[in-house]
Amino acid sequence: MEQCWRWYGPDDPVTLDHIKQAGATGIVTALHNIYDGSAWPLDTILERKRIIEAAGLTWSVVESIPVHNSIKIGAAERQRYAGWYKDTIRALAKAGISTICYNFMPVVDWTRTDLMYRLPTTGYALRFDAIDFAAYDVFVLKRKNAEASYSPARLKEAEARLKSLSDEQIEKVERNLIAGLPATERKYNRDTMRDALADYDAIGPAELRANLAWFLSEIIPVAEEVGARMCIHPDDPPFSLFGLPRVVSTAADARFILETVDSPANGLTFCTGSYGVRADNDLVA
Repeated sequence: MEQCWRWYGPDDPVTLDHIKQAGATGIVTALHNIYDGSAWPLDTILERKRIIEAAGLTWSVVESIPVHNSIKIGAAERQRYAGWYKDTIRALAKAGISTICYNFMPVVDWTRTDLMYRLPTTGYALRFDAIDFAAYDVFVLKRKNAEASYSPARLKEAEARLKSLSDEQIEKVERNLIAGLPATERKYNRDTMRDALADYDAIGPAELRANLAWFLSEIIPVAEEVGARMCIHPDDPPFSLFGLPRVVSTAADARFILETVDSPANGLTFCTGSYGVRADNDLVA
């Protein structure tokens, strides 16, 4: 077991020196400036590795190599982006980095409504408030048919919550949801967010799952060939957001992934914080 720390690169206000002082020995990071689906250059990977090792740490895990949207929706250009993804896996392996975390969440990555939730202990934590989320989705973003995603009781709660929030608080929720989480590949405004969601109008869970299976069949043989280990991160949170399908949320989803390509290179990121949100996920079963 190694204590690792997620680091968002040279622009992260948490420095490598801070991380080392906290007791971690491994770094979890990525080339966060390359999020358009293109291949990561080997020399850029090696330079980032050099910076980490110069601080007395090890680049232990990659999180994440972004999966291009064309792959998730099964668009014609997906083969090109899958090819670049495989090139990145090969380059990482050449650099001696073999544990690669990724996810298959459409449009948005890990999602929180509050990044500075004050705890009774006076500390702070990330928080997802389902009522705040519904209030934003239905009454601020005004997503098409958003009301159908919520119960009448939740819609009533969301409307009341919206009325209680100041303009500044609404802006903060919006910024957290669509305009700037560290893991987000792209920052949206309301119009571009609605456009991105429209790409999935014809994509349900079955279609997204089939596209994931295709992607696994492409990348896992390459990972196995070069000695890399792919570990897919569960949906965070593990249920639909913005009406989008999510297919890495349950034990059944995990079984499907592992059975689709039976290989030691095809693994899971066992994030208990994500899987454990669902009462129907028995983490110790």
